[in-house]
Amino acid sequence: MRETLTKSIDYGRRLGAEYVEVRAQNLFKTLLTTKDGTVEGAKEGTESGAGVRALVNGAWGFVSLGNPDSKLLTEAVDEAVRLAKAASLRVKSPVKLADVKGVEDRVAAKPRKSPRDVSMEEKIDNALAMDRTVFGYDKRMKSCTISYLDVTGTNYFVNSDGACIQQDKLYVWSRILASARENGVYTSAREEIGSTSGYEVFDTETPEKVGTMVAKRVVEQLKAKTPKGGSFPAVLGPNVVGVFMHEAMGHLAEADLTLSGSILYDKLGKQIASDLVTVYDDGTVEGAFGSFKYDDEGVRTQKTPLIEKGILTGLMHSRETAQKLNMEPTGNARAEDFRFEPIIRMRNTYLAAGDSSFEELVEDVDFGYYLKSFRGGQANLDGTFQVGIQEAYEIVKGQLGEAVRSASISGNTLETLRRVDAVGRDFELWPGRCGKGQTAFICDGGPHIRVGEVTVGGGA
Repeated sequence: MRETLTKSIDYGRRLGAEYVEVRAQNLFKTLLTTKDGTVEGAKEGTESGAGVRALVNGAWGFVSLGNPDSKLLTEAVDEAVRLAKAASLRVKSPVKLADVKGVEDRVAAKPRKSPRDVSMEEKIDNALAMDRTVFGYDKRMKSCTISYLDVTGTNYFVNSDGACIQQDKLYVWSRILASARENGVYTSAREEIGSTSGYEVFDTETPEKVGTMVAKRVVEQLKAKTPKGGSFPAVLGPNVVGVFMHEAMGHLAEADLTLSGSILYDKLGKQIASDLVTVYDDGTVEGAFGSFKYDDEGVRTQKTPLIEKGILTGLMHSRETAQKLNMEPTGNARAEDFRFEPIIRMRNTYLAAGDSSFEELVEDVDFGYYLKSFRGGQANLDGTFQVGIQEAYEIVKGQLGEAVRSASISGNTLETLRRVDAVGRDFELWPGRCGKGQTAFICDGGPHIRVGEVTVGGGA
C-alpha cells in the first residue's frame, strides 16, 4: 500500500501540483438497530477507498474512489490535478498551507476486547438486554429504539511533504431513545455510549445500568411540572456544560467559521468570559470518543487552549486557516471518510474543572434550576444559542426541589460565559456525534458550573 500511495504522490508532483495527499482506508463496520424488542436492521461488512487532494496555483482539486488500486489512483490524481487547475483560474484568495514536518508513524489500536471479535449475535443480545431493562422498569414505558455502530480498520495517509502514517481506527458507539406516556403526558429521554478503547466499554456501561438510567429519567418526567419562564440562576451539569461548550462556544472557535464571521472574529487576546472559565479542545484524552494521534492532514493532535481564565487565546485550525491567521495547525482537520475532504472539526471540547463542590454551587441559589442533562442544542455565528434540557429540577433556598420537564435555555454565548460565577471540581466527558456537512465522533463535557442568570424557557 505504501509504495502505491507514494507513486501516486510523485505522479501528482510531476503533473505540476505544489502539494498532493492521499488518504486510503480499509474499514470493517457493524450497524445494528432494534425497536421495541425487535431487530429492525443488522449488517456488517468491509469498506475500502481513497481520497486524493491536490493543490495547484492556490486551488484545491479533490477526487474519491472506492478501489485504491494503482491504476485507479493514478487516474484519480490526474483528475484531482485537472480540477485544481480549472479552479485556480477563478480563485480569489489562493490557498497556502502552514508548514508541517512530514512524519512516518504506525499507530496501532490495542483494545482489550475488539468489536471484530464479538459476534453479531452477542451485539444483538446486548441491545435487546437494554431494551428489556427499559420496558421492565415501568409499565408506562411505550417505546425504545437502540442504535449500535462499530468501526475498525486502518487509515493510510501519505503526502508530498514526506508524511507516511498508518493509523488504526476503532470506534464503538450506541444510542438509546426511550419514551413513556401517562394521562396524556408524553416524555422521552436519550443516552449515548462511545469509546475508542474497545467493546469493553459495555463492561462498565452495562445494558442494565444504561437501560435503568434512561427509563428512570423518562418516568420521573411524567410527574414533573413545566418550569417558569424567565431569567434565573442555574446550575448546569457536565452533560449540559458539554453541549454548551460544543454548540455555543466550540463551533465559533473553528477557524473556518471564525473567518466566516463568527462573533469571535476580532476577539483573540480579549476577555470574553468570566476568569473562572478555561476551555480546551483536546485530542489526547485516552480512550475518549474524539481522540486520535494524527488528523487527516497528518498533523499531530494536541491539547488546544481556546479560553484561558476568560481570555480567548486560541482557535481550532487546519493547515490552511493556520497559514491565513499566522498561527500553528492544531490537528483539527478531519474527514468523515475517504469520500470527504478534511475540514475543521472538534475533538474533545470541555470546560476545565474548578474548586467548588456541588453543594456549594447550589446553596447560594434562592430560586433557580439544576439543569442536569441535555436533549439537543444549536447555535448561530452571532453567538445566540438554545439548548433543550431533558432532565431538570428546581432549586429552592439552596436545596434541590421538584423535577421540571420540557425546559430549555437560550441566550448569547459570551454573555452567558461572563455570568459563570462558580465552577465545580468534578469532571465528566460525554460522547456524541457532530454534523457539519459530515459526521464526526466527538466528546464534550466539564464540571458542574453555576451561571448567575440564564433565560429558561417554560410556562408563564
